[in-house]
Amino acid sequence: MDGPHRHLIFTRRTRCPVSATALYDWHATPGALQRLTPPWEEVEVIEEGSAVTDGSFTTFRMKIGPLTIPWTARHCDIIPGRQFADVQVWGPFSSWRHEHHFIPETDSSSFLEDRIQYRFRFHFISRFIIGRYIRNKIERMFEYRHRVTLDDVILRQGRRPLRITVTGASGLIGRSLLPFLRTQGHRVTVLTRGGGDTSWDPRRGIIAYDFSDDDAVIHLAGEPIGEGTWTKNKMKAIIESRVKGTRLIAERLAAMEKPPSTLICASAVGFYGNRGGALMTEEDGHGSDFISGVCRAWEAAAGPAVDRGIRVVFLRIGVALHPGGGALKRYLPVARLGLGGTMGSGEQYISWISLEDVIGAIEHLLFAGTVRGPVNLAAPEPVTNAGFVRTLAGLLGRPALLTVPAPLIRLIYGRMGKEVLLSSTRVSSKKLVDSGYRFKHEKLADALHFLLGLY
Repeated sequence: MDGPHRHLIFTRRTRCPVSATALYDWHATPGALQRLTPPWEEVEVIEEGSAVTDGSFTTFRMKIGPLTIPWTARHCDIIPGRQFADVQVWGPFSSWRHEHHFIPETDSSSFLEDRIQYRFRFHFISRFIIGRYIRNKIERMFEYRHRVTLDDVILRQGRRPLRITVTGASGLIGRSLLPFLRTQGHRVTVLTRGGGDTSWDPRRGIIAYDFSDDDAVIHLAGEPIGEGTWTKNKMKAIIESRVKGTRLIAERLAAMEKPPSTLICASAVGFYGNRGGALMTEEDGHGSDFISGVCRAWEAAAGPAVDRGIRVVFLRIGVALHPGGGALKRYLPVARLGLGGTMGSGEQYISWISLEDVIGAIEHLLFAGTVRGPVNLAAPEPVTNAGFVRTLAGLLGRPALLTVPAPLIRLIYGRMGKEVLLSSTRVSSKKLVDSGYRFKHEKLADALHFLLGLY
C-alpha cells in the first residue's frame, strides 16, 4: 500500500499460451463480464459495455452483506489487441481504475495483467477499517478470474464456432452456459416466451423459430424439481413442461429437410431412482418413483429426433453445485451457522457435479460426434450426504451439529423430500470421461474451494 493520500494498487499477472490478440478478443466477447464474475459474488449485470467500444458503459448491481450497491464503469483507453481500461463513473469507491493489459511474449504466448488503482471514500480512515477486507476480496476475485480466463482461452483455440439455440436460458445452468458459449465464439440464440421470431410456447405447441441455420440445439427448459412441495399441480407441471417442450422441439427438428446435427437434451440422474450404494451406468434401467418416471418420459419425448437420425444426447445431470442456486445455496446458510444439515441417516449418495463441469461437459459433447444417448453428468467421486455436509462444514471452519430426522423431512416436504433429499443415487462418469472430457473438479473439496472462493 502507498501513502495515506495516494491510490492503493493491485496487480496480477498470468502467463497464457495464446497470443495477446486471442486474449484481447476473448475479453471483448459479449458475456465475458458474466463469465469472469465469481460464483460467490451476488452480481447482476444490467448493461454490459464493450472492450472494443471506447466510451461504452457497463452497469451492474452487487450485494455486499445486506447492502445492494450500484456500479457504473466506462470503457476507455482502448488499444485493440493490447489493452483497455474501466473507470468507475458511479460506485462505492472514491476512484477506481482497472487496466487490462495483454502483453505479447511470442506469437503464441502472452501475459494477462490486471492493474487496479483505487481509493476509498474517506480514504484516510476507511483504508484502516476496510482496507484489508477489500484487498482480500480483490485477490480472491482475480485468482478466480485468471484461472477461468486461462482455461477458457486454451479451450477456445482450435474450436470451430457453432450456431446454437438454447432453451431454459434463465435457469441455473442456462445462466452460466450462455456466457461460456459466447466467449468460446459460438453464436447463441435463446428461445423465450416473450413473442417475436425466437419465441416458443410448449403448452400451446408453438415455435416461431425455424432452426434452419443451427448446428445444434441445447434443450434445458423445465419446471424446477427441487423447489416447493409436490402438489398435484406441481407434479403435473414438472412432467408436462419437460415432455411437451421436448416433444415439440424433436418433432420440429425431425420435420426439417436439413435439421441441426445435434440435440442435447437435459435429463437427470433421478432416472435411476433410489439405488442405495450400487454404481449406476447408462446401461442400467430406470427406477420406479415419480422422478424416474419423469426422466423416462422426458427422454422418450425426443424419440422423433432420434428416429430422424439426429444425434441426440441426454444429459443425466447430478446435483449441480453453485452457490447461486440449487442444493449448495440451500446448505450454505445452515453450514455457516455451524448446524451442518445432514438429511436423515446421511448414508444416501449424492452424485454431485460443479456447475463449471456441467457447462464444460455440455460444450464438450457438442463436439463429441460419436457420443449418443444418455450420458451421466456427475463427478467421478460421489459422496454420501453426511460426507457432503462434513466437507462443506470443514472448509468453512464450522462444526456440523444438526441432523434432520427422515420423518420430519417427509412431514415437511412430502414426496419431494423422500425422492430428492433422502434418495440415494450413485452414478458412474466413465462414459463422459471415455469420450475425452477431463473434469476440472473431481473431488468435492476442490469444487467447493473454487465455487466459494476459498483460496
